[in-house]
Amino acid sequence: MTLADTAAELRRLHTDPELLQVVNVWDVVSARAVAALPGTRAIATASQSIAAAFGYPDGERIPVDLMLDMAGRIARAVEVPVSADLEAGYGDPGETIRRAVGEGIVGANLEDELKPLDESVAAVAAAVAAAEAEGVPFALNARTDAFLRGRDRPRDVWVADAIERGRAYLDAGATCVFVPGDFGEDVVAELVSGIGERRVSLIGLPHIPAPARLGELGVARLSYGPYSQRVVLGALQDLASDLYAGGVLPAGLRPLN
Repeated sequence: MTLADTAAELRRLHTDPELLQVVNVWDVVSARAVAALPGTRAIATASQSIAAAFGYPDGERIPVDLMLDMAGRIARAVEVPVSADLEAGYGDPGETIRRAVGEGIVGANLEDELKPLDESVAAVAAAVAAAEAEGVPFALNARTDAFLRGRDRPRDVWVADAIERGRAYLDAGATCVFVPGDFGEDVVAELVSGIGERRVSLIGLPHIPAPARLGELGVARLSYGPYSQRVVLGALQDLASDLYAGGVLPAGLRPLN
């Protein structure tokens, strides 16, 4: 498949009747482990997890070159489409997306950081135009922080803001709208009704409905952000504690590295 074919497949997966679940990875070995599973149709990176792997805090503190290099290594190591979490675009969303396409990335998250709507729409449009100039039907997952940065506002206010922003991002060429937050089915239904079926992307958190229900509600995509890495690191810490306490390695270890 060409890069354009791979990109088109990722966009198709967002509109497929079946919910697209992507388990976030942070390096080549984690990507290969997830890609080897028969249920994996696409992979997404987690910016916070990649930054942590290099010793940087979240929030565009990692050099963009390091982030793009790792995303490219992941894309070249697996045969499924890869979407990269590229935060807010590292100061130049269009150029960052152009470089990401050059690394084999066919989709990305792009945060609005709840900046003024016109600025955020311009960033989405620049990202979409950059990918189009490279001949790639890029799957842009335009993220709004309407909940994360505005959850002190009444529910109706931040939901309306998310819907307004989401519609504007779709009009600017985004594939779907990522609304991270820990909220229940009633809010999910409002977002889907306001933004559109198979146009809303969510993150798996305790109050988010189960994947099967999200599919019924018309959600396009479910990802897990830095939490997959936290599970792995927690398991590593537990293993180390067991070994320090006199334990032994468990039997039946899978040779995944």
